[in-house]
Amino acid sequence: MLPADLIDLASDTKTKPTAAMRAAMAGAEVGDERAHEDPTVNRLVARCAELLGKEAALFLPSGTMANEIALAVHCRPGEAVLCDATSHIIGFEGGGPAALAGVMIEPLQGTRGIFDAAQLRAAIRADAPYAPRQRLVVVEQTSNLGGGAIWSRGTLDDVAATAHAAGLSTHMDGARLLNACVASGVAAADFARGYDSVWIDFGKGLGAPGGAVLAGSRTFCEDAFRLKLRWGGALRQAGIIAAACEYGLDHHLARLAEDHANARRLAAGLQGLPGIAIDPSEVETNLVYFDVGASGHGAAAFVQGLQARGVRMVAMGATRVRAVTHLDVDGAAIERALVLIRAFCEEKRQNAS
Repeated sequence: MLPADLIDLASDTKTKPTAAMRAAMAGAEVGDERAHEDPTVNRLVARCAELLGKEAALFLPSGTMANEIALAVHCRPGEAVLCDATSHIIGFEGGGPAALAGVMIEPLQGTRGIFDAAQLRAAIRADAPYAPRQRLVVVEQTSNLGGGAIWSRGTLDDVAATAHAAGLSTHMDGARLLNACVASGVAAADFARGYDSVWIDFGKGLGAPGGAVLAGSRTFCEDAFRLKLRWGGALRQAGIIAAACEYGLDHHLARLAEDHANARRLAAGLQGLPGIAIDPSEVETNLVYFDVGASGHGAAAFVQGLQARGVRMVAMGATRVRAVTHLDVDGAAIERALVLIRAFCEEKRQNAS
């Protein structure tokens, strides 16, 4: 059982629906989503298609399902997907690309999760029967393991143009695309304009209890809907969840800037603490990564000890720790967290000496 006063920085998926969001859910007009009869879902997907600059969109339970469906629509078993080595589809989707789409992954070594057109061009090969046919290029905006790094519009456009020139399709994992939009001032449709499919998440910074919308051409979405049904993604009266997603777009989108400010505040406070190495200049959105190797303890022990003192973070490697700011952690909570973290680090330093 987690303590009621825990400052939970483990993920922006830890957000809970606000009272006003719950009221919107309770009052949602609903219908059979599988038969395209849920008016709230229909309104949400039309809105998201416009937001993302695509012909059509469909509502899904999760972003992982959005990624996996996109891979399966764009590719056939035995074909290859090019993406950064840190991509979510490699490390956090339970082997779905192989198990569901039957694709091979060809990772690129980008910088903070971002590769450029030259790296992609160097990885593209002539089609030959001896190797898997390269079919799809995937980018992740923002890059999670890259510390919330934002792909620039120019880099995205160049990567997409390079892929299309080689006959490859493109997909954008937009789990935190809206964070990138708020931080950069670039519209979602502009970031996604070179991508044949793209999705956005509602269960992270926007604070809904779940849900994602995948967008692309009308033909792509028709094929995607078939896979949604095949994989058990139909939600029936899904307007209850879609209403929460709409509420998030209406009321929680602009406030993502507060999360970014709190992440910078946290990073600045962590800098210089005993045993912690961090570069605050790398904090572009709501993800804060730092290294605790100099503390003499691994990341797992660090986060376990910190949680016992009231702050939850996540180990993301042997010595790497991640903290994520979100709407359930305000500026005052960040300051309290820093007090607890400083005391913990100082205690560890004294014990080590």
